[in-house]
Amino acid sequence: MHNIKNILVVVDTRKATHTALKRGKLIAKVTGATLHLLACNKSPDANSQAQLEALVDQVRTRGIDAQGHEKWHHSVTTTIIHVQQTEGCALVIKDAREENELSRAVFAPTDWKLLRRCPCPVLLVKNDRAWENGVVLAAVDADACDQDHQVLNEVIMSHSHDIAGLADAELHIGAAHPAPMLSSPDPVYQNIESLDKLYRNACVPYATKHKVSEQAIHVGEGPAQGFIPRLAEELDASLVVMGTVARSGISGAIIGNTAELILDSICCDVLTLKPVDIMEHLEDVVTQR
Repeated sequence: MHNIKNILVVVDTRKATHTALKRGKLIAKVTGATLHLLACNKSPDANSQAQLEALVDQVRTRGIDAQGHEKWHHSVTTTIIHVQQTEGCALVIKDAREENELSRAVFAPTDWKLLRRCPCPVLLVKNDRAWENGVVLAAVDADACDQDHQVLNEVIMSHSHDIAGLADAELHIGAAHPAPMLSSPDPVYQNIESLDKLYRNACVPYATKHKVSEQAIHVGEGPAQGFIPRLAEELDASLVVMGTVARSGISGAIIGNTAELILDSICCDVLTLKPVDIMEHLEDVVTQR
């Protein structure tokens, strides 16, 4: 997180409040990054340009380097990724967009598309609650048999630790385990106590490495899209950091990623990350277009 040099913040020049920009200023002030303010406007005019320039000036008065961009490339998602690539931004910050049930049933929500396609971490802002002195919840997949998720867990924990330090916040770890299966050939998976112990033990190395107390490890029966939002509410978390596998195509449209399903039911800010190899692959894809 401290190595970020450029941050893309998506703003809406039609609105009076800019919650995503507030988060961007917090991170930029600590990291020294340049903020790139992007207004995705199909039909820019003198008024929208003036509004964007006013926002840029407001950021600069805080001693933060800032640039404004008013662009449109086919869709909001495509525009964001185009500017992210052009300006070399290592983080995208955007206000979370509410979608109605009918729209979600017919089309993949805009924020879902961004999570799947963006080749860098995406912070979706849900409210204007301060991160300072709050709780950061790192949502990990503690299945010891899943090597891919173990790599992603390291990415999640590293970013969570950095942000907790940045905001002087308390870091917690959350992990959902499957329901007991009496038909399982492995007795560990046949009762909830042994499952809880297995997943809790899998979280301990992450906690030790990133200086998280064992009391701040929370394990419960899943699925994750139910457990993590409940835990975030219980902890009154300001931010949840989690991974996404960037599922796309028909399977993504029907099933959805766990991160996307959590996003719909959570009330705090959400930072989504991908394994480094997926980020690099997506970056190759978008630069070839």
